Amino acid sequence: MKKILVISALLIGAIAVRADESAFQASLTPGVAYKSKDTVITGFAINIWGENPQHSFNLGIVNGSTGESSGFSLGIVNYAESYSGVQWGLVNYTSDTFVGFQHGFVNANKETKGLQMGFFNYTEKMDGVQIGLINIIKDNGWFDEFPSKLAKGFPIVNWSF
Repeated sequence: MKKILVISALLIGAIAVRADESAFQASLTPGVAYKSKDTVITGFAINIWGENPQHSFNLGIVNGSTGESSGFSLGIVNYAESYSGVQWGLVNYTSDTFVGFQHGFVNANKETKGLQMGFFNYTEKMDGVQIGLINIIKDNGWFDEFPSKLAKGFPIVNWSF
């Protein structure tokens, strides 16, 4: 009996999270969800449209991440304030800094550190590589003196370090 109690206590301690955190989220909209939109998700989220601060795997149609979030977002639309990890969807957008790998039809960020792969890739600042049909780095020091400053965008590949 002691062994069962000790093992149970260890398991509860291992999966316990703080009161403002949850290991699971299910969301129809940010206002209609298992956990409130202020709860930090630290495990798995399944969303029609979800929006939380997260450090988790997010699977859904629209995955929104607030604050400084991280993990893997797989959906049709993935958006975040600041994100580290992987965003894989048709549209991936980060309003501040993205660090990691984005794969989608459209990838757009204020600042990117990593790799963007898609049909259309846009970032204001980049420390990395873009691969796609249309690749634009607004502030790209590599091409400042290119003829008439045309080369902020390139087909196939663009980079800035």
